[in-house]
Amino acid sequence: MRARIFSHARRGLTRPKHRSPPALRSVQHPGIRAGSSLSQRPDAQFLAFPGAVKSAFTSSLKFSVPNEYPAMETYRAVDQHGEVVDRSFTPDLSDDKVVRIYKNMLLISTMDMIMFDAQRQGRISFYMVSAGEEALTVGSASVLEKGDVVFCQYREQGVFVERGFGLDEFMNQLFANNKDPGRGRNMPVHYGSAALNIHTISSPLATQLPQAAGAAYALKMQRAIDPSIPPRVVVAYFGEGAASEGDFHAALNIAATRSCPAIYICRNNGYAISTPTLDQYRGDGIASRGIGYGIETIRVDGNDIWAVREATKKARELALQDGGKPVLIEAMTYRVSHHSTSDDSFAYRAKVEVEDWKRRDNPIARLRKWMEAKGIWSDAKEKESRESIRRDVLKAFSEAEKVQKPPIRYMFEDVYEEMTPELKEQMAELKDHLEKYPGEYELAEFEGGRDSLNP
Repeated sequence: MRARIFSHARRGLTRPKHRSPPALRSVQHPGIRAGSSLSQRPDAQFLAFPGAVKSAFTSSLKFSVPNEYPAMETYRAVDQHGEVVDRSFTPDLSDDKVVRIYKNMLLISTMDMIMFDAQRQGRISFYMVSAGEEALTVGSASVLEKGDVVFCQYREQGVFVERGFGLDEFMNQLFANNKDPGRGRNMPVHYGSAALNIHTISSPLATQLPQAAGAAYALKMQRAIDPSIPPRVVVAYFGEGAASEGDFHAALNIAATRSCPAIYICRNNGYAISTPTLDQYRGDGIASRGIGYGIETIRVDGNDIWAVREATKKARELALQDGGKPVLIEAMTYRVSHHSTSDDSFAYRAKVEVEDWKRRDNPIARLRKWMEAKGIWSDAKEKESRESIRRDVLKAFSEAEKVQKPPIRYMFEDVYEEMTPELKEQMAELKDHLEKYPGEYELAEFEGGRDSLNP
């Protein structure tokens, strides 16, 4: 017996006589969970098991029913008529900066239309339009720091534009030409930029979410080792369809339990590919899931650029508090376009529904109305800007289309520091195949043609 007491004392497991009972300690410090081995006192008022924090006991047997709880509110600063509805809201941008942001929204809208038509003409193989979501992407990106790390999905052209991605970079990637930093290996719209701290987009749904949690944890550890490093956050964009993947749940749980400085921005646009939200889930959107994982959460009007900016700005502050913690933003919007150029959305939704949304709540039109009411925009400026932007997009399009494709050899490089014997053998087999059927392939469009496969 004495040995057991001594052993427990040596390991610090004995309790002082005057320490508060376990149940009371959980009330005094709700963030600390008591071990289940401590049990409950007969008169305890709160749950002290490790699976929940500060849960009051009740003698009434009752299941919680979802519709008993009101839906989470959606914050907006400016309504669809361009009128300020949040009286405490004060714009934090100069008129010139507002105009610049508006032009960025026009830019991605114009580029989307041109590239959609280009795919239909067979000039590029694939494209994804972001129509209706311009305020969400441009607005959120406009309050981030350059050092912040970004993980996009594939409808965030506005994020790239706002962070400095140029039209030539968009076009080189879309055409997979020799100037594409990805060496022509990715599908169109799978952009990336190391210089802008934006990880390359990947096609599998939701894979960027746990990656973002890991990156945020790495940033946290960097600062723990060297506090002189400027504080940074990780921002991950995803759609409500991605929230149906297991990676979403793993990511939020990792971020929450590891207190990672990560901002998760969900663009709930009503539809995954061919699947409306009613067929995806029965809960209160995506925001309710953030609360379930113990994450500070807000739902905003994704068509209101001012609401998105205010929410993202505050989210960044929260994410850096107390050494780091995750934040979830659910931005409510509507996918005006088809899911991609491979999709016909009118097979699963009425065209009149889309036209109604275009007419009723267009994020570009909303900001324009606000600017016109302020006296910093006009029909003449609108016409001039749209024409100028269209010329710039078409110029970049024409120039990128003329650039040769990367050397065929690139498909065998960059996997290893030096090509393995197996890769060299495969490259030789491809060269022999192309020599055997010279008329079947348009090799002139590739830099170096067949000769790039020479040892």
